[in-house]
Amino acid sequence: MMAGPGGIEAPAEGGPSRHVPVLLDAVVAALQPAQGQWIIDGTFGAGGYSRALLARGAGVIGIDRDPGAIETATAMAATAGGLLKPVHGRFGDLEAIAQEQLGGRVDGVVLDIGVSSMQIDEADRGFSFQKDGPLDMRMSRSGPSAADVVNRLKVGDLARVLNFLGEERQAGRIARAIEARRAERPFERTLDLAGLVLKVIGRAPKDRIDPATRTFQALRIFVNDELGELVRALIAAENVLKPGGRLAVVTFHSLEDRLVKRFFRERSEQDSGSRHLPDMALKPLTFVARNKPITADDAEIETNPRSRSAKLRVGTRTDAAPREARLAGLFADLPSLVDLPDAGA
Repeated sequence: MMAGPGGIEAPAEGGPSRHVPVLLDAVVAALQPAQGQWIIDGTFGAGGYSRALLARGAGVIGIDRDPGAIETATAMAATAGGLLKPVHGRFGDLEAIAQEQLGGRVDGVVLDIGVSSMQIDEADRGFSFQKDGPLDMRMSRSGPSAADVVNRLKVGDLARVLNFLGEERQAGRIARAIEARRAERPFERTLDLAGLVLKVIGRAPKDRIDPATRTFQALRIFVNDELGELVRALIAAENVLKPGGRLAVVTFHSLEDRLVKRFFRERSEQDSGSRHLPDMALKPLTFVARNKPITADDAEIETNPRSRSAKLRVGTRTDAAPREARLAGLFADLPSLVDLPDAGA
C-alpha cells in the first residue's frame, strides 16, 4: 500500500516504494549541496534526502518528531563522521535547533510534508483506513490522539475540521453520525471509523479514492498540527538561511501547496499597490522563487506512484532582513487541541 496525496493511501500501482524519497534528484539539484555546507532535513523519515546530501559532502541536521525515525538517524550518524546531527523535535523549531547544533545559520533547508509510507504501513500507528489498528495518528507518539478528537470534539468543531482540513463535502453528516455513535460507545479502531464513514456517504461508482480518505487526512493534519508546523517552519527557514541559501519544500495536497506558494509569492514579489497610494513603502524581498512547482516525470511516477501528486517549490534566500514572523489569514476558524474537551464533558 502506498501513500497518495498528502500521505493518504492509494493503490500500489507498480509495486511498493517504501523508503523511496520523492523528487530526490530535483531536491538535490535545488539545494546544490557541497562540502563545508550544512543543510537541515526537517523531515528525516527514513533518511533518503539526508543520504544524498551526505554523499555530496554536506553536513545535515536531521529533524523528526517520530522516535523511530530518530533511531534510524542515530544509527546512520554513527558512520557519518560527525556530519549528521539527529534531533528529536519538530521542524517548526528548526531555527532554535540550528542555533543549538551549529550556533548559526545554514546553507539549505528541505521539508517533505505529510505522513510517510512507513508510518502508514504500521497498522499500530493508526494512520491507515485499510488496516485495523488503534485510532492514533500521532507522529510524535505523544499528546491527544485521533481517538481523543473523534470521541471528544464538539460536533460543530469536528465538522469544521473535516471540511477545512479534509476538504470533505459531507463533513456535517459525518460529524453528526460520529456524535450519535460515540454516545453508544467510543471509537477506538481505525476500521471502525472507516466503516462508519462508508456507511454515511457510501462509495461513488467512479470515485477513485476510499470514502474515508478525506476524514482520515483531516484528523491526521489536526492531530499533528501539520499546517501550523509548516507555517512555523517556513518562517524559521527565512530566519536561519544564509544569503544564497535554498529552501526546498515537497508537498502532496492542495492545502500544503497553497500555503507554500503563498509564502514564496509574498516573499519574492512586490505588491502591485494602488494608484491612489503611489508612495507606499515596498517590503524587502527575502526570496527569489520559481513561479511553477517542479513535478515528477513519467519514469518516477511509474516506479513510485506516491510522486504523482508531489510538488516541489524552491526559493533562494536574499540578503534582505526577514519579514515579520506571521502568515495571516491562512486558516479557517478551527478549534485547537489545547481546547479539546475533557472526557465525559
